[in-house]
Amino acid sequence: MAKIRLTKNELKNQKESLKRFTRYLPTLELKKAQLVNEIRRIKSEIEQVHEEMKQAESHIAPWVEVFGEEIDLSQMFSVEEIKTEIGNIAGIDIQLYERVIFREEEYDLYSTPLWIDQGLIEVKKQVELKAKIIIYDRQIKALADELQVTVQRINLFDKVKIPEAKTAIRKIQIYLGDVQTAEVVRGKISKKKIEKKKIKAAA
Repeated sequence: MAKIRLTKNELKNQKESLKRFTRYLPTLELKKAQLVNEIRRIKSEIEQVHEEMKQAESHIAPWVEVFGEEIDLSQMFSVEEIKTEIGNIAGIDIQLYERVIFREEEYDLYSTPLWIDQGLIEVKKQVELKAKIIIYDRQIKALADELQVTVQRINLFDKVKIPEAKTAIRKIQIYLGDVQTAEVVRGKISKKKIEKKKIKAAA
């Protein structure tokens, strides 16, 4: 804690600082709660996406195995872009998943099996689900970083700034009280001396 000036102006400044810190702290606590809830919600979304991926795999696997052709469907398309937009959660900007833009590769309709078209739809769906998870992971990182900063600020205000301000206010008030008492005592002493002089002068 920096050395404080034991003055009325400093007392006023410290009281204003304490008021500002105590007013800002609940806002930080609220932001912390929002960030924790959002991280929890996104993790739940990720679990749901993983479940969708399992269901999609179980849906496509049986009839792909029936045909038995070893065809790499990923060679028939590529991901051009994962499209996102900017959203705001608890006061910070984060990426929101919009869609995946695919680049289609040409393939011979006559030499490829009939299930290819449906297979491509299912594989692209898997890619889209994986893209969602990528964006969700980015959201969690952004929110977790902000949460860390928010917790640090809460600790700074709650454990450092507010106690320091209270200590400074108490110290200044005690000092000013002592000064005021000393002035009153000096005033009384001076008054008695003046009275004694008047009595001597009258005698």
